[in-house]
Amino acid sequence: MKIQERTGAGGGRSSMPAPSMSGERLPTPPRERKPALAALAVLLILVGALGATMLVLRAGDRIEVVKVTKLIPAGGSVSKANTTSVLVADDKGIDYIRWEQLAGLMKLKAISAIPAGVVPVGQMFTGETGLGAGQATVGLSLKEGQYPNNLNQGDLVAAYRVGNTTGTGSSSGSSGSSSSGAGTSLIVDKAKVTFVQNTKDSEVISSTNLPVTLTVDSSKAADLAQAAAVGQVALVRIPSS
Repeated sequence: MKIQERTGAGGGRSSMPAPSMSGERLPTPPRERKPALAALAVLLILVGALGATMLVLRAGDRIEVVKVTKLIPAGGSVSKANTTSVLVADDKGIDYIRWEQLAGLMKLKAISAIPAGVVPVGQMFTGETGLGAGQATVGLSLKEGQYPNNLNQGDLVAAYRVGNTTGTGSSSGSSGSSSSGAGTSLIVDKAKVTFVQNTKDSEVISSTNLPVTLTVDSSKAADLAQAAAVGQVALVRIPSS
């Protein structure tokens, strides 16, 4: 009887084993979506791509132009020694001087002084000689010691005739004697240096003489040219004021 009771008591239990709880996962909350941040990220990517495209396009529109590296005084000219080339954005409204036009630009004169660092435009130069009434230009070829160091275009100078004067004479009881002395006289009290050769302009220097061009009063031009022809000219820099 006891066996039957035990059997009956267990008859109400399920024969399937209870499932294990170790494999179950806790439910996760749904992820919060932020569409505004996603849109902002897309916008930044587009802006970056557009900026890179614009840089490429602008780089393709650049041109090589002339830039002044040393002061060019009024009436002076450009050269390879006082200019360099730079790239700028092409602008049809600005009269840039392209680098390939440098040779032609050397024949022109600056209307006014052009400071270093300036990218000049065509309106800053003229083809006129700049000589006023009663003026003339005289070319000189000076040896070292006949000109001051660092002579530049636009400087004001005085020109002197220098050389030796020799005299002979005789006196009783002597066959003769000679004396020599230095003779110096002012030729031009004020002249403007309109050109001075820079040694960097030429790859080969055939002479140690320095070519210089002065603008002087016409009345002094003949005397200066005559003294220059025999190498008897010395220049002295004077104040510009």
